[in-house]
Amino acid sequence: MLSEKMLNALNEQLNKELFSAYFYFGIAAYFKERSLDGFASWMEAQAEEELGHALRFYDYIFDRGGRVELERIEKPKQEFESPLKAFEAVYLHEVGVTQSIFKLVDLAKEENDHATYNFLQWFVQEQVEEEASTKTIVDKLKIIGDSPQGIFMLDRELGARGSQLRSLLTQKA
Repeated sequence: MLSEKMLNALNEQLNKELFSAYFYFGIAAYFKERSLDGFASWMEAQAEEELGHALRFYDYIFDRGGRVELERIEKPKQEFESPLKAFEAVYLHEVGVTQSIFKLVDLAKEENDHATYNFLQWFVQEQVEEEASTKTIVDKLKIIGDSPQGIFMLDRELGARGSQLRSLLTQKA
């Protein structure tokens, strides 16, 4: 059984994960409007991943006898000065998510909630990967600068990630 404080914190994180998906879809739209389909595909795949994170929290709350509380999702930013600025926003967003996960870990330790502490360890490792991957792209974009050729090459590289959900939904029966 979850304490009320832990339940509230887990629900808050569930809603943050849903916002994260919305955030990534908004940035994907920014890139699609600029015909940077590889960048857009990377963001769509990231949005799907965030939905998966939300589902982990959703299921965990129910598994522990809690009640899921869904909140209104804030409209994400969809305009950026450049691909670099978009990815800098992504990196800062991921740093914020990491801090949020760390606060949940601290709360689980404070409450001696070993099950939740264990559950959250997957997210701790995931955030290490999220920050590293987005920081790498930011660094590449800084090197590329305004080079159209560099942007085109990175667009192709990022497009290789692909959207699994889109692939499933668009398969012909």
